Amino acid sequence: MVRVSVGGRLHFGFQNLSLAHERLYGSLGVALESPRAVVTAEPADRVDCDHPTAREYAARAVDLLDAPGASVTVEETLPRHVGLGSGTQLALAVLAAVATATGTEPRVRERAPRLGRGGRSGVGVAAFESGGFVLDTGHPTERFTADRPPRGEWSVPAVAARRPVPDDWRFVLALPDAEPGRNGDDEDDSMRSVVERADPAVADRIAALVSRRVLPAIAEGDRAAFGAAVAEVGRLNGAWYADEQGGVYRPPVGEVVARLDESPAIAGAGQSSWGPAVYGVTARDRSGPAREAAREALAAAGVDGEVLVAEPRNRGARIGDR
Repeated sequence: MVRVSVGGRLHFGFQNLSLAHERLYGSLGVALESPRAVVTAEPADRVDCDHPTAREYAARAVDLLDAPGASVTVEETLPRHVGLGSGTQLALAVLAAVATATGTEPRVRERAPRLGRGGRSGVGVAAFESGGFVLDTGHPTERFTADRPPRGEWSVPAVAARRPVPDDWRFVLALPDAEPGRNGDDEDDSMRSVVERADPAVADRIAALVSRRVLPAIAEGDRAAFGAAVAEVGRLNGAWYADEQGGVYRPPVGEVVARLDESPAIAGAGQSSWGPAVYGVTARDRSGPAREAAREALAAAGVDGEVLVAEPRNRGARIGDR
């Protein structure tokens, strides 16, 4: 029996959503130790899995690998559609578990598109492979345009930069009890609308921000500068999404971000992907005050929710015998 364990990821935003530029998307994010997806698999003569989403991925994996079947069990799952990468991490965990159990190399980057993953953003795949902070290259605009190609007819964006995240950094997560973030066809429709009218001047500002602030900050281990920079990337992305999500941040995320950003324990706060997950960049020795600030932010927004403090993950998914 093979066991695969992988944490979630934060998605800080895209570098470009405008068709006026040569490359589209180009995302940046960070791999987390928790919460986690944990999957086990062993060879079988058919696909056997009680988890409906994992069963679908297992069936695709078996077909890709030309295997007779697999028995797959999901021991832990990431919260679904909150902005922590649940779909990609579960899909790749199932693929890696089934492949390893049946004596095949997983080759997750090559096979992710056939599972419908790694289309616009390459952060989830890169986080599964190696962890750390990731910046991907995006896609040539003439290849992707406003519509994602049919499943499997794309390559996962290459990694443009990867850096380990300092061990003493932490990310406080506030997960409001709110409607799930955009996914599936709804996400495709929203992204199409955003891309068709995105202001290229915003992409120019983000490009400068990434090259002059984000990358130097992670290279130098400057937590305050990094937190402020990725939070600004998120705000600029929100200018593109405002019509689709009801503001720079989707309600009630804006109030949570604003309150969290006021805490001296937080170096920068923002919305991960479509939300509603809110992150705050903090440090190991400030985890207590950061956790309390996140609870207070949820209360100020008038919503219940869960608060977690996650460590960065600077390695790929754990794959091994149970």
